Amino acid sequence: MPSGSGERPAWPIGLDGIAYGCDYNPEQWPAETVAEDVRLMGEAGVSFVTLAVFAWASLEVRPGVYDWGWLDAVMDALAAAGIAVDLATATAAPPPWFSHRYPDSLLVGPDGATRWYGSRQAFCPSSTDYRQAAGELTGAIAGRYGGHPALAMWHVGNEFGCHNPACYCDRSAESFRGWLRRRYQDDLGELNRAWGTSFWSQAYRSWEELIPPRQTVSFANPGHLLDWARFCSDELLGAYLAERSVLRRLTPGVPITTNFMSFFKPVDYQAWAREVDVVSNDHYLLGHLPRPEVHLSLSGDLTRGLAGGPWWLMEHSPSAVNWQRVNQAKAPGEMIRNSLTHVARGADAVGFFQWRASPFGAEKYHSAMVPHAGTDTMVWREVVDLGAKLRRLSEVAGSRVEADAALVFTWDSWWAAEGEAHPSSEVRVVENLGEWHRAFWEAAVTTDVVAPDADLSRYRLVVVPNLYLVSDAQADALAEFVRNGGHLLVTWFSGVVDADDHVRLGGYPGAFRDLLGVRTEEFFPLPHGVATALSDGSTGRRWSELGRSEGADVMVTFAAGPVAGSPALTRHRVGSGWAYYLATHLEGPDLDALVGRLVDESGTRRAAVVWPGVEAVRRVSGNVSYLFLINHTDEAQTVPASGIDLLSGATADGSITVGPGDVAVIRQPAAG
Repeated sequence: MPSGSGERPAWPIGLDGIAYGCDYNPEQWPAETVAEDVRLMGEAGVSFVTLAVFAWASLEVRPGVYDWGWLDAVMDALAAAGIAVDLATATAAPPPWFSHRYPDSLLVGPDGATRWYGSRQAFCPSSTDYRQAAGELTGAIAGRYGGHPALAMWHVGNEFGCHNPACYCDRSAESFRGWLRRRYQDDLGELNRAWGTSFWSQAYRSWEELIPPRQTVSFANPGHLLDWARFCSDELLGAYLAERSVLRRLTPGVPITTNFMSFFKPVDYQAWAREVDVVSNDHYLLGHLPRPEVHLSLSGDLTRGLAGGPWWLMEHSPSAVNWQRVNQAKAPGEMIRNSLTHVARGADAVGFFQWRASPFGAEKYHSAMVPHAGTDTMVWREVVDLGAKLRRLSEVAGSRVEADAALVFTWDSWWAAEGEAHPSSEVRVVENLGEWHRAFWEAAVTTDVVAPDADLSRYRLVVVPNLYLVSDAQADALAEFVRNGGHLLVTWFSGVVDADDHVRLGGYPGAFRDLLGVRTEEFFPLPHGVATALSDGSTGRRWSELGRSEGADVMVTFAAGPVAGSPALTRHRVGSGWAYYLATHLEGPDLDALVGRLVDESGTRRAAVVWPGVEAVRRVSGNVSYLFLINHTDEAQTVPASGIDLLSGATADGSITVGPGDVAVIRQPAAG
């Protein structure tokens, strides 16, 4: 769990094994439906529900006037059935009466236009009216239900920033100025230095002149944009912390969470993870991706890196969602496979949005555990089957995922790397990170996704893709990893700027130049679809550089074009480790070959020997190892393994055959 006060609980109260549940919205249904819901939850093996996420209007019907009757009945029914409640503060969607009464609480876009109510999250994160009302509602809910036997955890808000990541109103401008004064310690000269305001006559002479980066006539100041992104993430965090403080005061023994959204660009979850007791995440398959199951695994690896251990899958979908261009239903077995992949990657809870499919509203075509067609359906039968499978995996709870390798990523660098007026729009940070992750996935090597200043001593191999912005301290931490015997690979467009987004002078890759033993004098980005030949027969894409070795061994060079003969891949001995530099973008088999070489040279362990399309991950607890084998192919696959399959009960004696689209979890002795 994230570090913090030693008084914090570590996990929801009263939940053991792998928790199983969903968002539950009984306020959308007649009261008599609750009894049927509780009965069906028992049939499915549901152990928790997240309750009241969007129930503000049903709870506070008028200012200060509450209707608790329906929620009292639901909480009591769930407690009687032994179902734990992750109870929301209900603040994610202010009711119309609030927005009508406080129009200044509504969000304003960069164009100056108000975004009106009639949806969800229709509020400005800086609004004092919103924060006061949200705090009062949170206090009322905590006061009423803080001692209820069903309460296991508090759920603050919901998906912060999902629809309101930034507001450009005057109140936000005032908050932004206050944030800047704190960041720069009331030193306007330091702000001007950090933003480089001597460029384009942008120097600020008073704090009152500072505004959000509203729409302007040309490129905005990069330092301004970067600090605005930092502020917006912090301002949303401030809204969370305001509610958390109420809950801490009234119910100090109850853990608190809010649901993250994987690679959600506006919110820096590496900063947020320190402020929750339980890291929880929402993940939905992206149908447009060629391998959505690999992206699912990447999401799990990021969330595990944030949590530092087991985490909570708050939401995913039983079948189709409602917000993509084409909302694809899941094939038979896919929902179970997705769910167990999250468990393999460290989730000790599996949750869905939602319990019962709504007959109305914007999400009426979003799938649910109980579909519109009822329980005589494939979805329901798989829901019940998944509950049984999770009960068989109860001993896995609390174990840790085994990872010898890590991918380095930060939100700061993501924000800065994809800024305007850069050498190439082909710098797509998460996409490039995902390509590296895919190659490790194919090699059955599990990777944590971590910040550069995380504890890297546990890893044998660390890859740093497109870490454009890096502080001196972060660069030093990576160098120390190498000196202590680690294998580190840094890719193109990394180390280029400092924490203020100022180019590090003297040649690229800036912060990593001495560590890598290379010096690049000019970037030669490649147009979209254009490739360049490399001396080992592989192909570079997106990027090339004119550079030279300054102590590094040159392993591969560019073989054509204006940078022919320049290093494309180098290796440099530093201390007892090795630092590699890749000056172009590799894909497919070329990247797979490089990853295989790095894995072998660094001694990084593979979870198993698998066929293409079979995902392998290990979780370990003491002297016991759990090998998850997830077959994403349409054919049975045989994998070398010995032990007991917790799902089928079968004994594997040297090998196990995993059916098409199926999953096995093999209990084995942990490696010494």
